[in-house]
Amino acid sequence: MLAMAEIQNYTMNFGPQHPAAHGVLRLVLEIDGETIQKADPHIGLLHRATEKLAETKPYNQSIGYMDRLDYVSMMCNEHAYVMAIENLLGVEVPLRAQYIRVMFDEITRVLNHLMWLGAHGLDIGAMTIFLYCFREREDLMDCYEAVSGTRMHATYYRPGGVHRDLPDTMPKYQESKFRSKKELKRMNSAREGSLLDFIEDFTNRFPGCIDDYETLLTDNRIWKQRTVNIGVVSPERAMQLGFTGPMLRGSGVAWDLRKKQPYETYDQMDFDIPIGVNGDCYDRYLVRVEEMRQSNRIIRQCVDWLRINPGPVSADDNKFSPPKRIEMKDDMESLIHHFKLFTEGYCVPEGESYAAIEHPKGEFGVYIISDGANKPYRVKIRAAGFAHLSAMSEMVEGHMLADVVAIIGTQDIVFGEIDR
Repeated sequence: MLAMAEIQNYTMNFGPQHPAAHGVLRLVLEIDGETIQKADPHIGLLHRATEKLAETKPYNQSIGYMDRLDYVSMMCNEHAYVMAIENLLGVEVPLRAQYIRVMFDEITRVLNHLMWLGAHGLDIGAMTIFLYCFREREDLMDCYEAVSGTRMHATYYRPGGVHRDLPDTMPKYQESKFRSKKELKRMNSAREGSLLDFIEDFTNRFPGCIDDYETLLTDNRIWKQRTVNIGVVSPERAMQLGFTGPMLRGSGVAWDLRKKQPYETYDQMDFDIPIGVNGDCYDRYLVRVEEMRQSNRIIRQCVDWLRINPGPVSADDNKFSPPKRIEMKDDMESLIHHFKLFTEGYCVPEGESYAAIEHPKGEFGVYIISDGANKPYRVKIRAAGFAHLSAMSEMVEGHMLADVVAIIGTQDIVFGEIDR
């Protein structure tokens, strides 16, 4: 009679080149059959030394580095960085610029959640949702391009406000042999007016799009089998682990910096904080979907205010805000200000500052120490995803190998901010 083979735990690599690893995550999994005993996340494969690079450059030259941290939530990263600089400078941001920032923070939140929903769906077997989400992302990417000239790494927020006011026209699709005149007219129908008209049209359409996503997923039997009771984290444990954002709210803790520590004009906005009940992957999905609806409400409120309230969008101080180009061409003093600003930057008073925002993934904070020079003495970034990833082993323990993918997806990890 043959003896039964003895089954031992074995160790396997998940990533770093894996379609569901969401970047260059390497997980070393200890597995008993198909059940996870332990997961050890290895990071550092994308390390770009953002904090150290920011310490070697004038303050205004590091804004573009922030876009490249969480490269799905570009303007939100910039926001925390410029707020930390503004705290040290004591700059007053014009009200119109504050509303523009809030509007683009929420556009960025929707962009982030659409990317998350599409990718998460793809990871655990839903194909159509990915195509739906990217259809809406295209419109919001066009908003980025309209204000900054680029679809992703905008560098639009500046200490003292934003780079420029909202444009009066939207780029249009051009004639092509691949589309008829009727099709072209339909595609450009929302682009005949200003950027605000285009965003307003989007806010009218978007709730119906979210309904479509929910029709596909929310009561879908397979979706619920893959997410319900997977990666459960209790409210107490979520707080101990340093969770923030949808990861914390999914566990039932109503913590949102936009309500608890309002910045810019969030205290003027009417919106709700969605929270979960069970703290599983399904609840975190529901929280993020509802967050898109709330962001849509905030964007609409900003559009309505911006329509009737013109004004400056940058602080009127040429020591840290560049003069207008027409002034630069005519006035020697403005030309000198412009030259000095973009070569040397500006000196920031000695001190330290921490600015945090409610980033789509959680609390994103930037801590700056200034020694009075034109570049920071020290920059430290508090990335939301870092704390979430450190809980990976605890969340996957006892689950099956396929559930690791669902848990990576529910954490909404982007490696640019984790590795920095």
